[in-house]
Amino acid sequence: MRVDEYVRYDATGLADLIRSGEVSAAEVLDACRKQINTHKPLNAVVLNLEKEAQRQLDAGLPNSIFTGVPFLLKDLGQHYRGTVTSHGSMLFRNQVERNNSTLVDRYLQAGLVIVGKTNTPELGLATTTEPRLFGPTRNPHDLNHSPGGSSGGSAAAVAAGIVPVAHASDGGGSIRIPASACGLFGLKPTRGRVPLGPDELEGWGGLSTAHVIARSVRDSALLLDLTQGDEPGSPYAAPPPPRSWQLESERTPTGLRIAVCAQSFSGAPVLPEIAERLLILADDLRRLGHVVTDAAPVVDAQRFRQSHGVLAISHVAATLDRQAQVLGRSLRPDEVERVTWQNYMAAKDISGAAYAQARGDAQQAGRTIDEFFGAYDLLLTPTMAMLPPRLGEMDMMGSESGVYLDILYRMIAFTALFNDTGHPAVSVPVAMSRSGLPVGMQFVARYGGEGLLLRIARQLEREGIASARLITARD
Repeated sequence: MRVDEYVRYDATGLADLIRSGEVSAAEVLDACRKQINTHKPLNAVVLNLEKEAQRQLDAGLPNSIFTGVPFLLKDLGQHYRGTVTSHGSMLFRNQVERNNSTLVDRYLQAGLVIVGKTNTPELGLATTTEPRLFGPTRNPHDLNHSPGGSSGGSAAAVAAGIVPVAHASDGGGSIRIPASACGLFGLKPTRGRVPLGPDELEGWGGLSTAHVIARSVRDSALLLDLTQGDEPGSPYAAPPPPRSWQLESERTPTGLRIAVCAQSFSGAPVLPEIAERLLILADDLRRLGHVVTDAAPVVDAQRFRQSHGVLAISHVAATLDRQAQVLGRSLRPDEVERVTWQNYMAAKDISGAAYAQARGDAQQAGRTIDEFFGAYDLLLTPTMAMLPPRLGEMDMMGSESGVYLDILYRMIAFTALFNDTGHPAVSVPVAMSRSGLPVGMQFVARYGGEGLLLRIARQLEREGIASARLITARD
């Protein structure tokens, strides 16, 4: 299979070719290998697992929907037996896993061939992907800009045609932000939809969940069908779907009540060009027969920022404390990046009562959003309040905390609230900015409402309003 043929297909298309015998899984893997080598300058794939992938083929793949399709794991959170999970940190760079995560087992059962791991910021703490351990990942659309984070390596790999779909996780926008930055589809499922264990049964106290970044809606829907469902000990259970997500995505939505919100939940200013693109999409939705109204849930920006920060850094500190126990000693500041250490120290001052208050505030935000969806089917916002930053602007080793936080809260301005509340949300690629960078827009649905998100994303994809923007070759 030639590389120019390989990059034409999404994961479903490649699987169909393999199933029909038109190409072999080995030929597809060889094309993927060539793409990994071609796009090394992006620094998207930081752990090459081609030998392990070949062993998968040699051992025989399961007969499933995605049999033989190359796949990448984000180097954060999910464990793949016998390989290192570095979490983007020098502190974990030698951590070899002894077992698979439940989600990784489900990927393998789906027939996916794991060819490597993708770059991520240290412990997923940044919305750009520039860890000290591996260096920056570059956005395929402009190599001077970030692909977003924390799933930036996965997004860059999909946008460059290295793989058609890649694992990602989202604790404040880390699926949706890089999907937007790289011109792809990024669905954050409802809390509890996808398992995260067995080693840790929730991410960041329920803020984080996992799924994929994809170039097509059907790939995202099919992979959710294959990976959803709780596991022993799951602390949450998402409402069961009425039918398969793939079938749900093919149902054309009509007359949806869509609220449009252009004001960020964090209080961060919104780039005028992004606000303009939001209005254009709102008009497109009206032409499709939907009822579009300017409306937004009422959120206390300061309270939201406070609760999200308390929950996130408390769990980062717990991760570091567990590693200190493994090492049998106290951690040193030089073993992690400056912002990570700063958060670690700040978490030491958070009391149990403050943590409980943050959980309560997040739950009350969830009630606010649930009540809002009593009047609307979907909420439409920008995915980010800004375009992807230039590499180096958001420096986790720098001394300017104010700059880091300013960019962080502009990038998570619309996304992080729904990590607090657990509601599903999707970023869809709708435009290119005047400077040549992708722009995504976010849809949010009621708890358990992934089906409606997939339906609206598929409708926009079918109409040509939203489509993946790939950079598969360079001069």
